[in-house]
Amino acid sequence: MTKILAIETASEACSACLQITDAENRQMFSRIETTPRQHAKLILSMLDEVLDEAGIALNEIDAIAFGCGPGAFTGLRIAAGVTQGVALSVDKPVVTVSTLAALAHQVMSSKNYQDETVITALDARMGEVYWAIFKNNGKGAPELIGDEQVSQPQIMFQKAVLNNDKDVKILAVGAGWDAYTTELLANNKPENISHWEGLYPTAIDIAQLAVPLFIDGKAVSSEEAQPVYIRNDVAKKSSKQSNK
Repeated sequence: MTKILAIETASEACSACLQITDAENRQMFSRIETTPRQHAKLILSMLDEVLDEAGIALNEIDAIAFGCGPGAFTGLRIAAGVTQGVALSVDKPVVTVSTLAALAHQVMSSKNYQDETVITALDARMGEVYWAIFKNNGKGAPELIGDEQVSQPQIMFQKAVLNNDKDVKILAVGAGWDAYTTELLANNKPENISHWEGLYPTAIDIAQLAVPLFIDGKAVSSEEAQPVYIRNDVAKKSSKQSNK
């Protein structure tokens, strides 16, 4: 039996989930609220609530997982800080899960999903989006194609949609798409792309993706559990290239 406690606060939605998995079934206990700027006030009580509902003590979990980014800077710091503190308090490992992959998993778990390529995007502010391309790995889980990136939405659209095979069906999801719907999709919308609005990464999907990672031995210590800031990585790469 595997018990994973999960946190997701990288977007407007704040959520917590406890997933208990054994050979025969899976139990999910979750809380979610779409309340921007309230995540720090809500997340600890959400964790308490899902544990109480399941009748599980904190020290009985096997690991704690969190959406490590990319996403809102403050939200990622909240998730990382809470995760590190909780994991350290009960001496449990941490599983880090991509927020963009979690969003893709949510789509692929939907009964309306028809094996499309999924392009997830979160609003990165400053006229940019965090985005990535995923395909179904054949087992209902997202497989990353290329790298997670940050760019202007028009560049995402060019790279992920216009430059790809026109016969590939695409689903565009996430607040990064929602924020630029008119700009990207209102005129001359390609026939191979559909847009699902109003979806956010959740702790439910973080937990589900964390289980196989934990079983495969990919958990880390609380000190090693760090958020992913793609914008910082891009800046570092650009700096290294300019110094060559």
